[in-house]
Amino acid sequence: MRVLRTFKLQIAYDGTDYAGWQIQPNQPTIQSQLEKALRQLTGQRLAVVGSGRTDSGVHAIAQVGSLTTDTWRAPADALMRAMNTKLPADIAITGAWEMPLNFHAIRDAVGKRYRYQWQLGGVRDAFEYRYRLHVQGAVDVEAMRAAAKKFVGKHDFASFQATGSVRKTTVRDVRAVDIIDDGPLRGRAGGQAWAIEIEADGFLYNMVRNIVGTLLEVGRGKQSPEWIEHLLAVGDRDQAGPTAPPQGLFLARVDYDVQPLGEES
Repeated sequence: MRVLRTFKLQIAYDGTDYAGWQIQPNQPTIQSQLEKALRQLTGQRLAVVGSGRTDSGVHAIAQVGSLTTDTWRAPADALMRAMNTKLPADIAITGAWEMPLNFHAIRDAVGKRYRYQWQLGGVRDAFEYRYRLHVQGAVDVEAMRAAAKKFVGKHDFASFQATGSVRKTTVRDVRAVDIIDDGPLRGRAGGQAWAIEIEADGFLYNMVRNIVGTLLEVGRGKQSPEWIEHLLAVGDRDQAGPTAPPQGLFLARVDYDVQPLGEES
């Protein structure tokens, strides 16, 4: 007898050569590759629900997907291994768990953490350019840190939502904005590697990239850290900084309260 089962997948990918997460007509996407692999393994057209729809060029360290099937009878870790034999080299399943039947990667998420990587100074690193924005000129990192603190808390982030986006509410609870020194880059490129990590209960479309672009405006001395308070109050996308390019952005973590089967506390 076939029994419905729901699985949670943890997925890492290089988004450079894909038109984002979501299936698009006649374009390669992360979701289409995952569903193709599952079709080859199960003979079924199974939908993989992602915790969020990353854009073209955006990467993931730990994206989460969920799927429900009545044809996979082996353990979850066997599903992980089998899918990895069917996926291209730039997509990998790094974890798999059997979950309660109604688990849903979007609805059950209680928080996310994104990481944006950038290189300060030196020449563009030929091995990092897909994963790190190259920033030239002087940047005051301490001013950026002072500005970053002003994002923490529950605020209206309308100034940092992509123009034309429609959401029921633009209020989000940002739990942390950390500016991290990743040390000097290797080889002849020179320069310093940095990252901005942002954790929140949820994100608006392009919110992370718009915050990063705004923080870099502060770092370059074009605005003061107090500018952030004005942007949070005014709710006008046109007044905030530019949208940072996609290649530096990684979905780093997705948090859930729902436990895998057999691991309930």
